[in-house]
Amino acid sequence: MPSDDVLPTHDVLPTTPAHDLPPISRFPVPALADLPADIAERVVAVQQKAGFVPNVFMVLAHRPDEFRAFFAYHDALMEKPGNLTKAEREMIVVATSSVNQCQYCVIAHGAILRIRAKHPLLADQVAINYRKADITVRQKAMLDFAVKVSLQAHEIAEPDFASLAEHGFSQEDAWDIAAIASFFGLSNRMANVTAMRPNAEFYAMGR
Repeated sequence: MPSDDVLPTHDVLPTTPAHDLPPISRFPVPALADLPADIAERVVAVQQKAGFVPNVFMVLAHRPDEFRAFFAYHDALMEKPGNLTKAEREMIVVATSSVNQCQYCVIAHGAILRIRAKHPLLADQVAINYRKADITVRQKAMLDFAVKVSLQAHEIAEPDFASLAEHGFSQEDAWDIAAIASFFGLSNRMANVTAMRPNAEFYAMGR
C-alpha cells in the first residue's frame, strides 16, 4: 500500500465507471459513502494526492477495525525515522512480496520503490532476483535476512544477526527488517486470498 507522500498530485481526479473494471476483490467492497468517517477521510486524502485510490484501501475497508489496525502498523513501520531509508524499506517489501508471490504488493510497492530510489529499473530487478540487482552489498545482506524471515523464520539464529552487524546494521535495524517482512507477509497473504487487483496506474509510476 502506498504512502501518501510518494504519490503524484493531480488537480483533476479521473474516475472510471465501476462496471468497466474487473472486480478488485472477491469479498464485498464498500462504497465510499458507506465508510466510517475516519476511513473515508483517509481514502479521500489519498485520492486527492494520487488521482486514484489504491485498491488496498477499499478492499481492506470491508473490515473497518482491521483496516485501522493494519494501516496504523503499516505507518509505524514504513514512515518512521531510522537507519533504513524509505527506499530500503520498499526494497524489503518488493523482495519479500516476490517470494510470497503477491502480485499486488510487488506492483504497488515496486512503483513506490522506483519513485523513492529514483531508479526506473530497480523494482523489477529486486522482484525478479535481488541478488543480481543494482544495489549495495549491504542492501543484499538486508534482503537476505528479510527473505529468510519470510520463508524460514524458524531458522533465524545468531549468525544471521552477526551477518547484519558486519554490514553496519544494529539490533534495532534487524527488528525493523524482520517487522517489515513479517507485516507484509500478512499483507501478501490477504492480498492473495482476497484476489486484490493492482491498480493500472501503478504500472507506469516512476518509469
